Amino acid sequence: MLKIKSSAPALPAQDIKRARQFYEQKLGLKPTEEQPDGGAMYGTGQTGFLVFPSMGKASGDHTQMAFEVEDVPSAVNELKSKGVKLEEYDYPEFKTKDGLVDMPDGTKGAWVKDTEGNLIALTARGPAATRSN
Repeated sequence: MLKIKSSAPALPAQDIKRARQFYEQKLGLKPTEEQPDGGAMYGTGQTGFLVFPSMGKASGDHTQMAFEVEDVPSAVNELKSKGVKLEEYDYPEFKTKDGLVDMPDGTKGAWVKDTEGNLIALTARGPAATRSN
């Protein structure tokens, strides 16, 4: 078995300066490490992620990364105040209302896209949601 110490998503950015402005100005994150190519690592709790310059495009049709937050509606209101647009979904499994979804297990969620088209979820686990180890 692999002895993995940690893992982190890596998100492509066609315009690294624009992407970094989103993460630093809209989400309020500070880089924990800056790459020679302009990319940046951001720490989020016990984990982190990399935004790197790339000619590739994010598909934006599935969640590339999720941030677990204490209160999704509060996080959403903060992002809206900074001009971040929420994604709306109408699926058989769930439907968002004003960008928010309440799942049957009590989990709350919302989705936003960064400036590069990467789809990011905001989640707060409900009391019935369990983590598998």
